[in-house]
Amino acid sequence: MNLTDYAGNIIRLTDERLAHVQEHPEMAMNIGKITETLGVPDTVIKSRSDEEARLYYKYYEGLPIGNKYLCIVVKFKEADAFIITAYFTDSIKKGVAIWKK
Repeated sequence: MNLTDYAGNIIRLTDERLAHVQEHPEMAMNIGKITETLGVPDTVIKSRSDEEARLYYKYYEGLPIGNKYLCIVVKFKEADAFIITAYFTDSIKKGVAIWKK
């Protein structure tokens, strides 16, 4: 499946990665939020541990697990970008902000 981020980049979500994300019960109910987070993130951080990775964050209130950020980790290669994982978290990791709402 191809998704588009806030900057118009095409981001691939493979069936294998989708299955990986859906292994987390809280994510299985919220797959639609992946599209929303990529398209309208609150902030995008350059990963400190992987030069090719960006972390897209969007804050969601009223989730069954409480108020959390959805973090989507996207790997950018030369002519390709793809989702590595997605998860809910309490905070945004430190790093250089590439984009802020």
